[in-house]
Amino acid sequence: MTQTTPDPQQPASPDAHPEGHLEGHIEGHAGQLAVAVARAHGVETMFTLSGAHVFPMYDGAVKADPPMRLLDVRHEQTAAFAAEATGKLTRVPGLAVLTAGPGVTNGVSAIAQAQFAGSPMVVVGGRAPQNRWGSGSLQELDQPPIVASVSKLARTLPTAGDVLGGMHEAFSAAGSSHRGPVFVDVPMDEFFASASGSLPTVGAGRGEAPDTDAIDRIAALLAASERPVLVLGTDVWADRAEVAALRLVEEAGLPAITNGMGRGLVPGGHPLLVTKARGAALGGADLVVVVGTPLDFRLGYGVFGGKDGATPARVVHVADSAGQVSTHADLAASVSGDLTSVLDGLLAALERHDRPDRSAWVGGLQDTVRGATERDRALLGAEADPIHPARVYGELVPRLADDAVVIGDGGDFVSFAGKFVEPQRPGGWLDPGPYGCLGAGLGAAIAARIARPSAQVVLLLGDGAAGFSLMDVDTLVRHGLPVVMVMGNNSAWGLEKGPMQMLYGYDVAADLAPQTRYDEVVRALGGAGERVTDPRQIGPALDRAFASGVPYLVNVITDVDAAYPRATFGI
Repeated sequence: MTQTTPDPQQPASPDAHPEGHLEGHIEGHAGQLAVAVARAHGVETMFTLSGAHVFPMYDGAVKADPPMRLLDVRHEQTAAFAAEATGKLTRVPGLAVLTAGPGVTNGVSAIAQAQFAGSPMVVVGGRAPQNRWGSGSLQELDQPPIVASVSKLARTLPTAGDVLGGMHEAFSAAGSSHRGPVFVDVPMDEFFASASGSLPTVGAGRGEAPDTDAIDRIAALLAASERPVLVLGTDVWADRAEVAALRLVEEAGLPAITNGMGRGLVPGGHPLLVTKARGAALGGADLVVVVGTPLDFRLGYGVFGGKDGATPARVVHVADSAGQVSTHADLAASVSGDLTSVLDGLLAALERHDRPDRSAWVGGLQDTVRGATERDRALLGAEADPIHPARVYGELVPRLADDAVVIGDGGDFVSFAGKFVEPQRPGGWLDPGPYGCLGAGLGAAIAARIARPSAQVVLLLGDGAAGFSLMDVDTLVRHGLPVVMVMGNNSAWGLEKGPMQMLYGYDVAADLAPQTRYDEVVRALGGAGERVTDPRQIGPALDRAFASGVPYLVNVITDVDAAYPRATFGI
């Protein structure tokens, strides 16, 4: 079998409407053909849990030249979450291979998370053999209808001859704006069968060209605004528009708030980053320009300002594709398309306008940021017993390198991370996104350690979230993937306990066993860890974790009554 392999320094990236074409003859069984197509699209790792329905994919990976990395996990959800995080981090679709039936259904939550977050990934499922279909063979299940509502595309590739074209279609769709998950399955008998055809090569494309008239209208709104705010979200990173975004912020002098994987687009501490003044910025703005993120519950459904009888802010929505532009919000303007073209087009159009003096607006927000930073200082250094969750971040943040990858998997404890962790670079923050799915953390940590081998990888875990996936520490150990895990252990489902008490005056089904030794679980699986009950010992424990070179859990016992002061419950 022959195949082409992309230059590892220049991975093919089907980021936006890739113009793939077919060339070069290839033959082999369907698993070999599928692996060759994945490799052509830039895939370097296959995440999986062993199952006979997909053995041909493993054979294809082993016999590829060079072999494709096989990363096997302990639960299919972890394989799918690792593929989803790989898509986020590398901006090349991640690949999960799941055996038929429960292997596929175990991956559905990760597929749904990818759909909500716009993460490029391809999931290949096993499928009961076609020549026995309807006879009741093992795990016979028509899977595409189950996955269709949470994916861009879900289909069966019925024969070995359909695999080359079908896999190319899957990766092209996953990597095109608006990005997301694609599912395909192949009947077992056809997976083992041979076929031949033309191998796809992939050219990196760009999104649709934006409407220049729409850009001019938005620029006019910005030029006339006295109190503008720019919100930058995940799709700015996914669309490779990070340079254009920072250029617009700095050259136009726009105060900015970041969310999702937009965090780090404007480095932490930058004078125009006003995330710490979010309430004042979004409450006092007369124009809010939201780029690359939906106008969902995280952004008040697109309603800003209007406090104390003031006129509500006008809202502009900028998206990477037309289908992502809000249909529920009252928009003053909108535009969709390649985000670099949009952002650079806005900057160029602004140069044709006079702009008002915004020094008082920007200066006021900067004062608010400084005030919030000063108020945070007391919490970050709190000596409380039990430990206040904020103290964990008071110790962690100074120890984070600029290239650290920080992963959040939890409720209340991770909410504090969103408040205190401000990445210095884009592409270094992973959270579940608007789907809010627990259990994604171990898969994301696996992906991050592979994608960023020289960077710090820090997984922030709630003790509740840890129950979904902690067994996959075994995967970290077996594959030699050191990760620092920091747990806020308040022995409760903190995100539910407080609201239930508020509503009913009591709570049920919200408590976990007190002070569980999750660190000993990690040690039993071959890693290392320790429990911390003294706030003064958090820093030394983190130093030991970073120096260990193994999967290491710092299990910090925190105060269940120190709840995050949230402004929304997501409804």
